[in-house]
Amino acid sequence: MNKLTLRLLAAAALASIPVGVSAHRLWFLPSGTIFSGTDSWVTVDMAASNDLFYADHQPGRLEGVKVWRPDGSEGRMQNGSTGRYRSVFDVALDAPGTWKIGMVQDGLMGSFKVGGVEKRVGGRPQMGPDGKRLPPLTAADIPADATEVKLTEVSSRNEIYVTAGEPTTTVLKPVGRGLEADWQTHPDELVAGEPARVRFLIDGKPAANLKVTLVPGGKRYRDAEGARELVTAADGTVALDWPAAGMYWLNAVAEDRTVTQPRATGRRMSFTSTVEVMTP
Repeated sequence: MNKLTLRLLAAAALASIPVGVSAHRLWFLPSGTIFSGTDSWVTVDMAASNDLFYADHQPGRLEGVKVWRPDGSEGRMQNGSTGRYRSVFDVALDAPGTWKIGMVQDGLMGSFKVGGVEKRVGGRPQMGPDGKRLPPLTAADIPADATEVKLTEVSSRNEIYVTAGEPTTTVLKPVGRGLEADWQTHPDELVAGEPARVRFLIDGKPAANLKVTLVPGGKRYRDAEGARELVTAADGTVALDWPAAGMYWLNAVAEDRTVTQPRATGRRMSFTSTVEVMTP
């Protein structure tokens, strides 16, 4: 596991913690979600912060960002820059249809003990006696005589959708791995006062009784956060209603014991998205 992987796991961990537990939430914020023609650009901010869409804590890491063109092929991020509190980059929307931008991360996090000394797998880098970072540990570094082995698989998705011209659905199709959103209403056709439906899936199967958190942006300018907790039906669907236009942060978290890594005992999954709701 290299430094890049560690950074991505840290971002995944931020995205996977429920709203009520962590004040710092990782988000993408596009300059817009609906554009005409194929000569437009979208600028995206990325950060983890206390108040949604107001950069005040730390920037997101650009190394893990991916761009999917409307046909599902790999796109290109341009003009990337990381400052003290946020990262920013551009994407040229040079093909018609719906684009997807975000991060998809899978990793392993946890700890074990050797001779009574605790060591960590994944997460933040450990420091040696000389103050320098130690090489990151992986599952392969856990000796047979290790005790108190606690390993959790971490899977996260954090994505936004931007449409040039007419909306398309190729990049919205679930791949059948981890926690995903199967949009029944196109995410770039959301209108205040009109309910939208989304079905959540875990490994391609309906995620029933899943808690979904919806938070409107602009907390910095109001007293209450305005977060709403919703629960999916037996078929994994949930109705999202929008009391006002604006940007919304959508998050769902799930845990199970379906693992693929040796000695892992559980799996933590998350799905996060920022969507724009337009006026009628």
